[in-house]
Amino acid sequence: MSVIKPRTNQKHLVRHITRLYRENNETLFAYAAFLGEPTEYVLNQLVESVLGKDKDFQAWREQNPGSHVPRPGERSRAKSGAFSRSAGATASRPASTAANA
Repeated sequence: MSVIKPRTNQKHLVRHITRLYRENNETLFAYAAFLGEPTEYVLNQLVESVLGKDKDFQAWREQNPGSHVPRPGERSRAKSGAFSRSAGATASRPASTAANA
């Protein structure tokens, strides 16, 4: 029995671009194929089911109502680390290419 149930209604969607660990990406697409649903549905259900059960987060949301979505043009706080584009950009290039960039 699947943890996520196939959808029963359509909600308003917004575009969100992100990166996933390679293994999570494979798992996401495999689970979507298992359900016969698109990956965006699986991600939305994961957010609803996992974050919806987090009591500390729910309490925090009550204390911090309103939107936390950055406005267009605002930069996110997490610009460094494993998902930073600049952190891995030169490391993955061959030395001759990185030197010429």
